[in-house]
Amino acid sequence: MNIAIILSGGVGSRMGIDMPKQYVEVEGMPVLGYSLAAFAAHPDIDAIVVAVADQWSDFVAGLAARLCPEKPVSLAPAGQTRQYSIFNALEVAVRSATGDADLVIVHDGARPLVGADLIGRCLAACSAADAVMPAIAVKDTTYLSDDGTTITALLDRSKLWAGQAPEAFRLAKYLAAHRAMDAAELMKINGSTELAFKSGLSCRIIEGDPMNFKITTPEDLSNFKTIIKARKK
Repeated sequence: MNIAIILSGGVGSRMGIDMPKQYVEVEGMPVLGYSLAAFAAHPDIDAIVVAVADQWSDFVAGLAARLCPEKPVSLAPAGQTRQYSIFNALEVAVRSATGDADLVIVHDGARPLVGADLIGRCLAACSAADAVMPAIAVKDTTYLSDDGTTITALLDRSKLWAGQAPEAFRLAKYLAAHRAMDAAELMKINGSTELAFKSGLSCRIIEGDPMNFKITTPEDLSNFKTIIKARKK
């Protein structure tokens, strides 16, 4: 069984608007809806869990009912951090688990341009690893600065990769890693695959998609609006 976890608990503090970015409407659809629709339409996805803040749960439930009529959708409470939201969603996902072969694929509701090909490749790559992360090669010269004002070290960009979502995991192993991790350490986790790596799971990188960007700033939202409008012409 393949279960998609879509994270929709963020508050979008860098957007300068009065609602989380994933609920902003673009061409008649909330940003979150584009991700929901992509996973609902994918033939390899059997069920969906959305991690959502309480005040938006009714909204998300209604949206899911409209966009995902043929696949079960459950809600999980958003956590203190992104990783705690994933943990909560995993605890919901495991209720539908059928065995050790089950996979989860974790995506950000604010990455609305995820494609079917990337979803499929993430799931397929889990046949050879416990965790799979799509990534884009870093193109710019990259520096390390300990204080933000002076250069500490020059990094080898040929070995650097920018991680994306969705990230796929073997459900049983990934959930066990969450349950085993100290709460204080779990609070410090920034990326989904980071936890898998720190827990000793086998992690694999696959080629990401430059179009699969995360909406973080007003400029990102403007670019997304432009892309959707162009696609509808």
